[in-house]
Amino acid sequence: MLSKSATMLLGLIHQKPQNAYEIIKALEHMNVKWWYDLADSTVYATLRTLDRKGLIAGVCEKNGNMPCRTVYSISDKGKEEFKNTLTKSILSFDFDTNLFSIAAFFLDFFEPDEQVSLLQQRAEILERYIAGIENWILHQEDPTLPFLHIVTVERMADLAKTEWSGTNKLLEMLRTKGKGIV
Repeated sequence: MLSKSATMLLGLIHQKPQNAYEIIKALEHMNVKWWYDLADSTVYATLRTLDRKGLIAGVCEKNGNMPCRTVYSISDKGKEEFKNTLTKSILSFDFDTNLFSIAAFFLDFFEPDEQVSLLQQRAEILERYIAGIENWILHQEDPTLPFLHIVTVERMADLAKTEWSGTNKLLEMLRTKGKGIV
């Protein structure tokens, strides 16, 4: 599975071939730094790693007297790794909500029916997770269990409920868009 940084960069490169500067500007435009701290130096380092692993390919483009700029495009190997990472990120629940946020940015990598299917599966996974936590909370009768432990588990349930709600909002938007309303 790719790192969050690698997933973000592959997603942007999949949308259109671009150079490091264009990627950094796209990240700024998306306000990524407000929820995931991705330094410019990390962008350059991640691009080198992706290139070395054969997930992207860089081509030097020269424009007039300007220095050569390397424009990256995603390779077939990169598309496969990207797809696997997106799928795993969508079909798992991790309290690092950035994993799903990044995957959600690039849902359009999948065909519309795949998008809906993956999000439905995610909602079902979250429903089971929430039910399990709530069942534990309901049947917690151990008087020696620290109060903060119980409150922390309740917080975890709240986070899962928020993820479930967000997943269902995405599903609703996809369904509405599919009917030509959005």
